[in-house]
Amino acid sequence: MKLSDFDFDLPEELIATRPAKPRSSARLLLARGDAIDDRHVYDLPEILRPGDRLVLNDTKVIPARLSGLRTRPGAEGEGQARIEVTLLTPRPDGTWTALIKPLRKLREGEVIEFSDRLSAELVARDEGQGVLRFDLEGDAFDRALQQVGAMPLPPYIAAKRPADEADREDYQTVWAARPGAVAAPTASLHFDAALMAALEARGVSFTHVTLHVGAGTFLPVKVDDISEHRMHAEWGEVTEAAAAEIAATRAAGGRIIPVGTTALRLIESAAQGGQIGPWRGETDIFITPGFEFRVAHGLMTNFHLPKSTLMMLVSAMMGMDRIRAIYGHAIAERYRFFSYGDASLLLPRG
Repeated sequence: MKLSDFDFDLPEELIATRPAKPRSSARLLLARGDAIDDRHVYDLPEILRPGDRLVLNDTKVIPARLSGLRTRPGAEGEGQARIEVTLLTPRPDGTWTALIKPLRKLREGEVIEFSDRLSAELVARDEGQGVLRFDLEGDAFDRALQQVGAMPLPPYIAAKRPADEADREDYQTVWAARPGAVAAPTASLHFDAALMAALEARGVSFTHVTLHVGAGTFLPVKVDDISEHRMHAEWGEVTEAAAAEIAATRAAGGRIIPVGTTALRLIESAAQGGQIGPWRGETDIFITPGFEFRVAHGLMTNFHLPKSTLMMLVSAMMGMDRIRAIYGHAIAERYRFFSYGDASLLLPRG
């Protein structure tokens, strides 16, 4: 399969830069088998069945975007320089990998000051990224980051406007619990407390798993033959209790519906032996048409970028011709796309 197989024309004005308010008022494209219905997220209690189980990613987005000053004492004509940092991944030794602009202006051993409470030293370079050691650890680091960091909005939103205080709430799920993501599991942003209560009353169950979404989720595919693409790795965990809940629902005839591609990729990673089980580690699973889904019966997800790995994933779920028809309908009906956009519920068997 070629990268061009997953391309489509998207009008610029359909890219959402703010979410729907309230969250559950977002539109929902319901694709059941060969049928398409235009609904809203708040209709989920009518659409889902008692006994269904939603799998929710409980990762918490950190305010990973930082702006600081590098001072190079004694360097004539340079003095202070503005440095932009996006944190990527914590490392076992306490350092962080980060995208740094401009990295070329920094020397190893130099310090970036983000505030009077937080600074970091560049300790190494690694494949075009910087490795930073902060002067704070643990809770003190988390508190300082909350004060000086901004939410790491996706590039297609950040190019249109800067992150602001509203994004601290908007770009976080209501069940976020485990800090570590630098991008939100965006299908989950459509849920609020009232919707969760209505789903529970309907007899729908919830299972929480964790996949810390990395900035690699926004990296473009650069090869024409998609079999040559290598996915970025992300850390995740399916606990023993979560695996048991999912297995019990399947055994009872209920449907497993991940909310978001991150939750789907994680539970399918945990079932590569054939059945879901406890799992912990890094996954680089790449789901393309022809993939055999072992756990998920469907998927709730937003609308994705052309030629992205996520377009390949939803094509694997629904079939390539079917997903083209679904996206054609979404564009014709003016659905809002990408992270702050509308949602789809994909149920290949109806």
